[in-house]
Order: sequence, then C-alpha cells, then structure tokens
Amino acid sequence: MLNLERLRTLDALARHGSVSAAADGLHVTTSAVSQQMAKLEREVGQQLLARNGRGVRLTDAGRLLADHAARILSQVELAQSDIEAQRGQAVGEVRLGAFPTAARGLFPTALRALRADHPDLRVRTSELEPEYALRQVIRGDLDLAVALDWSNKRLPVPGGLTREPLLDDAADVAMPAGHPLADRADVDLEDFADDDWVSWPEGEFCYEWLVFTLRARGIEPRIVHLAGEHHTQLALIAAGLGVCVTPRLGRGPVPDGVRLVPVRQKVRRHIYAVWRTDADRRPSIRAALAALRSAAATA
Repeated sequence: MLNLERLRTLDALARHGSVSAAADGLHVTTSAVSQQMAKLEREVGQQLLARNGRGVRLTDAGRLLADHAARILSQVELAQSDIEAQRGQAVGEVRLGAFPTAARGLFPTALRALRADHPDLRVRTSELEPEYALRQVIRGDLDLAVALDWSNKRLPVPGGLTREPLLDDAADVAMPAGHPLADRADVDLEDFADDDWVSWPEGEFCYEWLVFTLRARGIEPRIVHLAGEHHTQLALIAAGLGVCVTPRLGRGPVPDGVRLVPVRQKVRRHIYAVWRTDADRRPSIRAALAALRSAAATA
C-alpha cells in the first residue's frame, strides 16, 4: 500500500525540483524529505532519485510515480470535495491566508459573517505574502488565499488553481506634510525622482513592483528604508524620512504629519481569491468566497 504522505513528498520534489525546496514547501527538514523518499523507494522496490551534481533528480521510475502521485492527490481532494458537497453544508475546517492589508481589511468582516452564517465551520487564518500563500494552496496547507498583483505587473498563478477577482485597490503617495507636493490634487511618480523612498522588504513582490514601476518611468529609486507593515512605513514618512506608495485597503488611521495624494496615472492593486480547482465543489470554499466577496464590496 502506497503511503499518501510519501506520495505528497514525491509530488513536492517533482514540483519544486530539489530536496531543500521541497522541504521548504512542506515545512519539514531536508532530512525528513530524504527519509520519506527512502521509505517510498523501499515500498515500490525501485530507485526514485538519482544524484545530479550536488542535488538529485527523479529517475524514470520517479517521474512515472510522480505523475501518478499528482493524480492521486488530486483525486483525494476531489473525494473530500464530493463528500462535503454531498453533505451540502459548510462544516469542518477551512484554512485561509492573506497578505497583511487584506487580512486587516477583509478578514474581520468576512470571518464575522462566516461565524454567523455557518456556525459549524471552523476557520483558521494566517498572514502570508502572495507568493508563499499560493505555494501553500498548491500543496494543500491552505484551502484559499487572498493574493494580489498590480495593474502593470502580474503575479503568475500556477496551473491547477482558480482565481476570482475581489476588488481593485487604489494607491496614493504618502509624504511628509511639509513636502513641496503635499498640497497637490494629484501627482505623478516621476515627481519624486529625487526623494528618498520607503518600501516593502527586498524580495517581496511589492518591492519588485515598486522598483520595476519607477525604473519604467526613468527613475532609479533611492530606497533607504524597508518595512513590511504599512503602519511602520507611514510612521517613517511622518518623521520626514521619505515618501512611499500606500494602498487604501486596510490602511487604517494615517499619522499626523502625513499627507496622502492620489497618483494621476492610476496605481492599482488587483486583489483576488485563489483556490485549488479540484476543490471547487466544497461548500466551505464556496462559503468563504461568498463572505470575502461581501467584505470586498464594502471595503
């Protein structure tokens, strides 16, 4: 009998391409991945991994079994969906993830509605940047994620996932109240070519978007402060330490000494829900989507 968790490990190896990436994706150690694969090789009586320089690659048998593993795991998801759909009620547990401003701007309203409308549904949530949230949806650690991309830079959504738009979120430029452009009705990003910038941390999708956007407009940004939380970014702006792009969803109170000015060439985030396509029929997914749609309509 093939062990489902070992097949999940093999599937992660096939998708991520290395033991370390698979371990990261599964939230286990590299040693745990190696042990699971060794046990799976003993179960099937064939070598599934071969050395490839300092890494490993799947053998022909490994690729064959990995293809079957992907289909088996999809069928498991479909079975769970069908059982829930046959029962017709949103019960059990649903796991949701969202980037911080969506978690702050959408989750409180959506979760309150879910609790009222589906009292037997347990909801677990976590804050995650979009790239990590999509990976967790793919491997089944999350049932649904709220992700984002920008009007001029899209975030690729892997195959096997379904996405549904929730809302478009406009963004403004935040600047100190004493900034020469603070009293403008609107501004262009090019107006801040000589300013210091406050940004999201390097490596995050929104940091890459900011650098990409400014360079596309002929600006080599001078990013001097990095902060993941918008509240921290705005506190730095209030102290007169630069300017930043700040979206409106989940923004919260703006500190004294900060002015927000709309961007003339609209800067918008596209915010959407993502879930595994083979989980479409689960009532818990449909209930979470309905609650998120309603929360987004009033955000």
